[in-house]
Amino acid sequence: MGFDVVVVGGGVNGLFTALDLSLRGFKVLLLERGSVGSGTSGRMHGLLHSGARYVVTDPGAAVECIEENRIMARIAPHAIEDTGGYFVAIDKDDLDFQEEFISGLRRANIDFRIVDVREALREEPNLNPEVKAVVEVPDKVVFARDLLFGVAISAYREGALIAQNMEVVGFELNGDKIASIKVKDGYTNDVRRVESDVVVNAAGPWAGHVASLAGVAVDVMPTMGVMVVYQRRLTKRVINRMRKPSDGDILVPYGSTSIMGTTAAIIEDPDSVSISDEDVEFLTSEGSQMVPLLVKTNVIRAYASVRPLIKIPGVDTREATRDFMVIKHEKPSNMVTVIGGKFTTGRLVGERLSDEVAKMLGSAKPSITRDYKLFGANLYEDLGELDGSLRSLALSFRGSIDEDRGRVAVLTLLMGEVARDSRRRLGWL
Repeated sequence: MGFDVVVVGGGVNGLFTALDLSLRGFKVLLLERGSVGSGTSGRMHGLLHSGARYVVTDPGAAVECIEENRIMARIAPHAIEDTGGYFVAIDKDDLDFQEEFISGLRRANIDFRIVDVREALREEPNLNPEVKAVVEVPDKVVFARDLLFGVAISAYREGALIAQNMEVVGFELNGDKIASIKVKDGYTNDVRRVESDVVVNAAGPWAGHVASLAGVAVDVMPTMGVMVVYQRRLTKRVINRMRKPSDGDILVPYGSTSIMGTTAAIIEDPDSVSISDEDVEFLTSEGSQMVPLLVKTNVIRAYASVRPLIKIPGVDTREATRDFMVIKHEKPSNMVTVIGGKFTTGRLVGERLSDEVAKMLGSAKPSITRDYKLFGANLYEDLGELDGSLRSLALSFRGSIDEDRGRVAVLTLLMGEVARDSRRRLGWL
């Protein structure tokens, strides 16, 4: 089959790109080698950044984060919990950082409030009672799977096909262009061919590998971060250490649990990650300086995610920008790659990628995703698009204490149907 655009990668960047391009009227196919959200995006920390973390070290990324924080809360309310966040000073170094931090918040136009320590301890009784200063910022929590499924289902609703378990294994070039994409079907092991006018490489930490299949070198710095999940929700808000970004300085209240993160270590292979007992002990120790009860809370599990950071010679993992870069390749001339970025800025990445692709395809249609309510945002209003069994399942939860579970179940089941129907329409089932 032929498409206007094939998007490689079913994480937040690829999904928003598929949605954006579909809304502009293009025929789009998204290829994901696993399942939607099975890579970096589905293993994120749970924090929808306000940008506050980056106001001193990465002000450009900070501005993007606060703008997208507001947009995401508007277009995906079903996937966001507006917890707010505290930045807390624990020692003298943290306290000395406060003035520079507040100046950065002002420059980035991020709302903040200096909170009296006694008020903060009343609001968050599990905070370290020795905390020296507290600044409130508009951090939020994002439930990644809900948001990713909402974007994928929305893209499908607008005409895109979403093919899971389909790994790009090569490209066939004709002159300076990709003529076809070779795809290994994970269900049958067949190698299939797809034709497309433009290829978007949004494979995250695997973007370098995908680009190499087309004879292109892309410098990605795959950086592994470990996160630890604890049995209890220990705070109402996101708790951040008031210092330059470092390891072990964010505690996220995620549903009924708490997630402590993160570390940053460059790795060679994004498919080969390991978590040590030392990682868990380190994160618990660091987090307990902000919330002492953490050391007495049972660990449920630990997991790791690999960030696709932009590689800059001489710059380490914490100094590396969390901004993103869209690369329009000279050869093959119909390929575009994105590296870098954050989950919070996934919609913006999709917009910028789609702007570039639209230009290549001769279209002047603008992006409209900043005002597009994702599927799931008004689930009960969207029920008309669901079949009888899915509609019954969703309605059975309405008004119950587990209504959120009902939404998650519907999105999960519908995502499976989207993938199956895409295979049927591709003739691969």
